[in-house]
Amino acid sequence: MKQIDFDHGTVTGNILGAALPMLVAQILSLLYNIVDRIYIARIPSVGTTALGAVGLCFPIIVIITAFSNLFGSGGAPLFSINRGKGNIKKAEVIMNTSFSMLCICGVALMVIGMLFASPILVLFGASEEGLSYAYPYMMIYLIGTVPSMIATGMNPFINAQGYATSGMLSVTIGAVANLILDPLFIFGLNLGIKGAAIATIISQTLSAAYVFYFLRKKAELKVRGLSKGEWKACRDDAKNIVSLGSAGFIMQLTNSLVTICCNSVLSGIDGDVYISVMTIVSSVRQMVETPIYAINEGTSPILSYNYGAQRPKKVKKAICVLTCMILIYTAITWSVIIFEPEFLIGIFSTDRELLADCVDALKLYFAAFIFMDLQYVGQTVFKSLNKKKQAIFFSLLRKVFIVVPLTYLFPYAFHMGTKGVFLAEPISNVIGGSLCFITMLVMLKRSI
Repeated sequence: MKQIDFDHGTVTGNILGAALPMLVAQILSLLYNIVDRIYIARIPSVGTTALGAVGLCFPIIVIITAFSNLFGSGGAPLFSINRGKGNIKKAEVIMNTSFSMLCICGVALMVIGMLFASPILVLFGASEEGLSYAYPYMMIYLIGTVPSMIATGMNPFINAQGYATSGMLSVTIGAVANLILDPLFIFGLNLGIKGAAIATIISQTLSAAYVFYFLRKKAELKVRGLSKGEWKACRDDAKNIVSLGSAGFIMQLTNSLVTICCNSVLSGIDGDVYISVMTIVSSVRQMVETPIYAINEGTSPILSYNYGAQRPKKVKKAICVLTCMILIYTAITWSVIIFEPEFLIGIFSTDRELLADCVDALKLYFAAFIFMDLQYVGQTVFKSLNKKKQAIFFSLLRKVFIVVPLTYLFPYAFHMGTKGVFLAEPISNVIGGSLCFITMLVMLKRSI
């Protein structure tokens, strides 16, 4: 398998070489994640209700993904930094420690989820009707927790070694399988929402199998689980992985918290209909963010490797390229959201009544989305350069300290109704994104 040459290639070339396969992978991953919603929304008679029910499961799915990234996104930059320093043994230990923690955590989350799925869904705002769809979907989905976490959490270690095409292929396998299996199970076998969950766990298992096979047999540095006697020696590495991964973990966890709060407020104001609206808005956001995530993840190993190799000029150039690419992409997609929202909403639902509510909500929610780019860039730089405190602080600032309070204040204290829920997001983008980016620039001036 062809590797990207981090030592001799140009910064822009390396970023494009890593980001383009990652972009293809993330677009396919997007299909993987949203195709369930597209098909579920079209189940005769119950599509809109079932879509809202799956939206109630999002926070749990996001929490599982957050734990995957806690070990994957926490370990991969440290892995790359040590490769850049030439410390190959240390890099291997970090990868193996991440893998072992990820597997143990996956089993624990699956057991806890199965024991408490019903009360958790009720807490997240599920009505009796919504629970009848959300509970079976969630119980089946949880069976695939460990494969899902391996596929998501270990893929960064493929990309960190320069195997961008193989990293893309691991996602492609699961995405294509899900696209084929979803209509078969949902409509062909008439399993409805349960069929969507079954298709997902089969697809996740196929992706995980490829990731493990590649890292075990094909990659330059090969993965394995830690033996019982190695845990004590790897304690400090485990702490560093969790510490650095905490930023992305908190960011995803707070996304889940915001979804829970929004669903709770919307359910209290306008019932299950606006939960379906929020599900569509969240799906559009996921669709828009996917290429941004690909650019970030494609740039991160280049930043970490050059930082470890003490090449400050290449680090700064990588940050400039990252910022320009994200800003150009966002300017284009933001224009589509503002001027053609019906097109994006129509991907997820053909319900005419739902469309009218979604258009206003979508425009308001994305009003200042371009400021979110500043947060993406800042967080990627903090994570890649092992700046843990800044990464964690700005993960908490935007969601916990700005969005959550405003989600309750605007609808209730200022009597803005559902509009208040969607207005909290653009305000947080402006404040949180600007502060994060300015702090990153100050940090670069002082430390690089």
